[in-house]
Amino acid sequence: MAAAPVWSVDPRTGKQREQAATEATAEEVDAAVRAAHAARQALADRTVRAAFLRTAADELEAAGSTLVETADAETALGPARLTGELARTCYQLRAFAGIVEEGEFLGVVIDHPDDTATPPVPDLRRHKVPLGVVAVYAASNFPFAFSVPGGDTASALAAGCPVVVKAHPDHPALSERVAGVLRRAAARHGIPEGVVGLVHGFDAGLSLIRHPLVAAAGFTGSVRGGRALFDAAAARPVPIPFHGELGSLNPVVVTEAAAAERAEAIGAGLAGSMTLGVGQFCVKPGLVLVPAGDAGDGLVKTLADALAGTGEGVLLDHRMRGDFVAGVAERAALPGVAAPVAPGPGGEHTVSAGFLTVPAGRLAAGGAYDLLLEECFGPVTVVARYDDESEVRAVLSRLPGNLTATVQLSAEEAAGQGRGAEILAELTPLAGRVLVNGWPTGVAVAPAQHHGGPYPATTSTSTSVGGTAIERWLRPVAYQGVPEALLPPELRDDNPLGLPRRFNGVLER
Repeated sequence: MAAAPVWSVDPRTGKQREQAATEATAEEVDAAVRAAHAARQALADRTVRAAFLRTAADELEAAGSTLVETADAETALGPARLTGELARTCYQLRAFAGIVEEGEFLGVVIDHPDDTATPPVPDLRRHKVPLGVVAVYAASNFPFAFSVPGGDTASALAAGCPVVVKAHPDHPALSERVAGVLRRAAARHGIPEGVVGLVHGFDAGLSLIRHPLVAAAGFTGSVRGGRALFDAAAARPVPIPFHGELGSLNPVVVTEAAAAERAEAIGAGLAGSMTLGVGQFCVKPGLVLVPAGDAGDGLVKTLADALAGTGEGVLLDHRMRGDFVAGVAERAALPGVAAPVAPGPGGEHTVSAGFLTVPAGRLAAGGAYDLLLEECFGPVTVVARYDDESEVRAVLSRLPGNLTATVQLSAEEAAGQGRGAEILAELTPLAGRVLVNGWPTGVAVAPAQHHGGPYPATTSTSTSVGGTAIERWLRPVAYQGVPEALLPPELRDDNPLGLPRRFNGVLER
């Protein structure tokens, strides 16, 4: 039987653009994983690894105009957005190159023998080593930053782990072109091109997670798809770590004092955040708790006015469009739910932005209203109007884990007066990133960043953005009583690689 074709589709028209690839068979997945496994030793030298990452960034920039054109044709995200995303991706690759060169991520600790300790300490030396081949499941909404050349791939390569990427069906042509760029960059440093594998197809994704040579996986996508892969990773004869980002509501609490002080600014900021990228950001604010009364009314009016002037948008594919339209309709049909600006279908290929309102007490009651506490992918948010702080606490107590949680405070509350600290304490258990007087859309690539959260936001406590994302693909190994001549260079007393380390309890840099 002939392999099934993989088509590149224009979401603006729903028409096929070109055949980008064919779905990988189980044998082809096996070949890709084995080629990646065979490339491991070529990544062992940190100097080579860092140079490869920088070359990959250079090559992506050199091909930028062609890549952005292809990405726009497949995602409708627009050249400006995609150019910025490509720049972020290249910055991330270079940032990991710096981390590799610095070497602190190896976590080197050396303890010489101490017979006076209780119990006695033998000669112990510890550092971290790569896990092996990493399966990366690309995201739909970030065709660069969370796909073939994105954070999972960059951090895995930085850790010394080859990758096999399962391409997202929304941008297969781009995936092929980007994989080619990464392979050319690898070849320039003598690294086998198999260090970055690429496969297409739903069945290929299942074969990949089950392959015995795959040592870990990274995923960004839906709760349903991510949970299925997470369960498959756990059900293997040898279970593997699965770092999945599955979905997030990203709640926002607006205090009554904040609404009274700056209702218009908050309403306008919310409109911009919830419609950014046509509402297709994983950190889109999907639930906003707004006080009942005049101050909250002013905020809602500003939001309505801003959204009424927002043009129709194209979602990443027509399946997502159908899910968005159906999801909005199901939510709007609940008793007590209103749509001051009705979200839903626009033209044949577009959607319109809007929001729903509901009394917070209905959300606190649960039942059918739990639907409003689930992510709806697209340009819609739920505004829950609360009468008092007890309703806020009741709604927050029903929320699942999230990537982010935000509170909008007044100037006085932000200065430490009022309930600001108390609300922060209530939000912290819900999310991996907590914001004050900001909006969650926009995830900076920075050392202190954490992009993760309690389940179902993610399946682990790790971050997929920032330098510490590299930790997902490493495991610690301690050597006891090993003669100096047999030790890895990272663990020798004379520190020939000049690594940061903790030596007999003293931090050396």
